[in-house]
Amino acid sequence: MRKHILIVLGLVVLAGIGIFTWLGWPDKARVDVAEVTGQRPRITEPRSQMIPTVKVADAVGWPAGAKPQAAAGLTVSRFAEGLDHPRWMYRLPNGDVLVAETNSPPRGRSFVDQVMRYLMGRAGAGVPSANRITLLRDADGNGEAEFRSVFMTGLNSPFGMTLFDGQLYIANTDALVRVPYTEGATKIDAKPEVVITLPGGENHWARNVIAAEDGRTLYVSVGSASNIAEKGLDLERKRANILQVWPKEKTSRVYAAGLRNPNGMAINPQSKQLWTVVNERDMLGSDIVPDYLTAIELGDHFGWPWYYWGGYPDKRVEPANPQLQQYSKRPDYALGPHVAALGLTFAGDVNLGQRYAHGAFIGEHGSWNRVPPSGYKVTFVPFTDKGWPAPGAKPIDVLTGFLNAKGEAQGRPVGVIGDRTGAMLVADDVGNVIWRVAAARTPAR
Repeated sequence: MRKHILIVLGLVVLAGIGIFTWLGWPDKARVDVAEVTGQRPRITEPRSQMIPTVKVADAVGWPAGAKPQAAAGLTVSRFAEGLDHPRWMYRLPNGDVLVAETNSPPRGRSFVDQVMRYLMGRAGAGVPSANRITLLRDADGNGEAEFRSVFMTGLNSPFGMTLFDGQLYIANTDALVRVPYTEGATKIDAKPEVVITLPGGENHWARNVIAAEDGRTLYVSVGSASNIAEKGLDLERKRANILQVWPKEKTSRVYAAGLRNPNGMAINPQSKQLWTVVNERDMLGSDIVPDYLTAIELGDHFGWPWYYWGGYPDKRVEPANPQLQQYSKRPDYALGPHVAALGLTFAGDVNLGQRYAHGAFIGEHGSWNRVPPSGYKVTFVPFTDKGWPAPGAKPIDVLTGFLNAKGEAQGRPVGVIGDRTGAMLVADDVGNVIWRVAAARTPAR
């Protein structure tokens, strides 16, 4: 009997291998990731998959004394450590740094949810959310936060933070909330006031918020609930977009749409225009679709879920939407496939020398479904002095080494901001560290 069971199991395994071979699983990249970056990336034919390619870098953390590798002319050190899944940061006017220690809210019980829980757990994202904002203070300017305090608790997967008209706004997964703020405060006990509700949880749970360039409104980013709306478009209502919010009136409108998962947002100091980084769709192979960096204008639609990169149809999406194709906006700059671009800030907020005088710094959290892996680093996209990506420019690696020689994740970068000296702070949600990157010739002040 046991022999028969083993034979049956063997046949099942062989059949499974045969099916995976027929499906081309796991899909491996056929072009270099650099070819899928820049203003004119190579968009190859899709290789649609029934089962996604899975290449998860197991989270192992940093060995004692280890750290990422900074580009030539830069140094890297620990600004703070011992945090609990730090994802996002915000610098207050007095130089204090707020850190959102946060994670996904509990996932559902469907098979897909269970699989994603397992995969994200391997990637270091399986811990419960601390639902906390911590304040870090480097009072003596030596590049290390010697003071920290629990700034706020009782939040719901908080992410983005911004000051506006004397109040601190926090983007929970299910609502934009606010509390009164006093400069220099190290703790806030006030009950948050809801400004607007947001569709919470699901696939892309992190919500960001920044002050708009008009001085009157806020931008709030809300990711999709799925890969390509396979759970139905009703679930995507008020998602996959950037909202414009009027805080006093507690009203909002869709500012731009068709953005699968916009996360990092920043105002370009050269043009005073909104920019964002976006995570694009999965299961079309390891070579596409590129995540991207792009400027945003009112009324833009970037095609999701029906189209990608300015009009390439995703034939998996039903019902089709042919009338949208000619209106799908092409992004400004491709960052490479599956890099999971999350963090975004501009030169000016960060000052690392002449090589980085104009452009955008981007935290790439790293792929979970590409062979070989992509991302897992902080990059810089050079801009011209007119405020646009430099023609022909490729991303420059600023901070690398997050994957070890075995392909394990010692860390994963997320948010990037400047500290009060112009050095760059990088939130590492696997290493539970805030890294500080500075120009080697300029000692911490």
